[in-house]
Amino acid sequence: MKIQNLLLPKIGVCTEEKMFFRKEKNYPREVELLTDKQALRFQKNGWCSFATYFNGLSVEKWKKYTTIGDIALYLCLKGNFEVSLINVEYIGNKTYTKIVGAQVVQSADEQVFSFPYHLYEYKGMLSFTLKALENESRFLGGWYDAQVKEENLWETNLAINICTFKREPFVLRNIDILKQNIMEAPQNPLQGHLQVYISDNGHTLPREQLNSETIHIVENKNVGGAGGFSRGLIEIMGRMEQYPATHALMMDDDIIIEPEALFRTYMFLRCRKKQYEDLFVGGAMLRIDDQAVQVESGASWNAGEIVSNKNGLIMTELEDCLKNEKEEYTEYNAWWYCCTPMKLVNAENLPLPIFIRGDDVEYGLRNMKHLVLLNGICVWHEAFENKYSSFLQYYILRNLLYDNALHFPEYSTLSFLKRLYKSVARELVYYRYKNIDLIFRGADDFFKGVNFLKQTDGEKLHKEIMAAGYKAQPLEELEDTAYRIEDYEVSMEETEGRFKRLWRYITINGYLLPAKRKVKVVSMAQSRPINFYRQKKVLNYDPASEKGFVTEKSYGQAFKAVCGLLGMTVQAVFSFGSAKRAFKETVGEITNQEFWAMYLGIH
Repeated sequence: MKIQNLLLPKIGVCTEEKMFFRKEKNYPREVELLTDKQALRFQKNGWCSFATYFNGLSVEKWKKYTTIGDIALYLCLKGNFEVSLINVEYIGNKTYTKIVGAQVVQSADEQVFSFPYHLYEYKGMLSFTLKALENESRFLGGWYDAQVKEENLWETNLAINICTFKREPFVLRNIDILKQNIMEAPQNPLQGHLQVYISDNGHTLPREQLNSETIHIVENKNVGGAGGFSRGLIEIMGRMEQYPATHALMMDDDIIIEPEALFRTYMFLRCRKKQYEDLFVGGAMLRIDDQAVQVESGASWNAGEIVSNKNGLIMTELEDCLKNEKEEYTEYNAWWYCCTPMKLVNAENLPLPIFIRGDDVEYGLRNMKHLVLLNGICVWHEAFENKYSSFLQYYILRNLLYDNALHFPEYSTLSFLKRLYKSVARELVYYRYKNIDLIFRGADDFFKGVNFLKQTDGEKLHKEIMAAGYKAQPLEELEDTAYRIEDYEVSMEETEGRFKRLWRYITINGYLLPAKRKVKVVSMAQSRPINFYRQKKVLNYDPASEKGFVTEKSYGQAFKAVCGLLGMTVQAVFSFGSAKRAFKETVGEITNQEFWAMYLGIH
């Protein structure tokens, strides 16, 4: 049974060649990618390794979690090739490649050849190399095959669950990809085992045009990702008779997806062992602007000090691909791609209504026992450091407190106050006083308990929160901001020595010194305290949108923030412990379908 297809770069999805194949360094011109034909053309002595992110087989995980037996490689070739089967491992900071089989094959026409892997012990990654023995030889694709007993296969039906708010280009493109490659592709085993559920929070998608037997779009209240994904789960549960979904694939709306990731997810779930009946399959996040760079492959919440596993690995490097195979401690997978067993989803076990930031974390902490991540199952997404929204400060702290109240009983009053003081100090340094008000408001709303979430209109609250923060505007609409690219670049490269850093600390980042009058330009998302030292006004700039907002030093606002800190400290000392306990005892009131139907206005 086919368990994984071999891939080549595709325009519009991923064009990083070394994520698919690696040429011989000394003879790179002997191998040419034919993009339109999805093939490789070899000249004599041309050589490629397919021990790559997309074309290696994560054999250890397949053997650990599934019931597959012997594995074979199938290749469609034309010409004359030497085919070497390899097993690649990463042991003790070194990469080891072992040839486990070799064969010369020849055909004047396109022909499919099979090559069994005769291994007694499976570790690391299985793959292969090709060497052309004559000109104009061609590789035209292939797949990995595994022996699986029919009685061991699980009936598997995937339901993609997307929440969107005015992201039509991304959503429409991904729907087209799914239609062309799966839903309208009879040769794909996933056809008939995949449906799409979209919660349209912005009411902007052409529902009449898109809705079908396999695509279901509903207009939803704008209550964030939590509300959209919960609405999707409710819709999936409501259609179980028509389509008995076994898994809900939570997927962001603003990603690029490789359809093969869905096939691999489907096949892995079909073959899973009984003891892993409730396992989750997660997808890694890679950067959309630098497609080989991984941002996260699973994560641990760590009481709010998030650890993004395998951050920064480069998926064009064999060593990093093998490091990526190593399993490590995970607590959740973000909802850019998280395949969730529907047996865990029911009318009493739905996400928290916390709008955004932390809904995927909490649901993972609540339900996830086994998470599997495989090379090649991923999405491409805009990197987080390229995003900044002032209003998020409200949700970040408030939802962190919710998640810790439920899953980290050791999160103490002192832990909360450390986080609070650190957050406020950062915003004081950046002169972002509106953010401090949002932080205090988030903490205060946490102390109001479950009743606050039950009685609050999430859509209305979000509008208030957005209005309370800084709004980025086109530069021409801002006064006194003579922007020059050179100024921005200087601030990005700004450094300091030990003495200046010590003096900056002593003077509270320049609060105790006279300020410079010139408006300084800094990064909105990646600014540092040194950028604000002794500044009066600062333009917080986002080069992607070419928008910004101005913050200005204010002793009055700083004094107000310090007073707010003292007041919040007193409240925390007397009420934080009881607020945590009360939230945990009553949270079931807001994670059930009856509440969500009322909250979303479902009739």
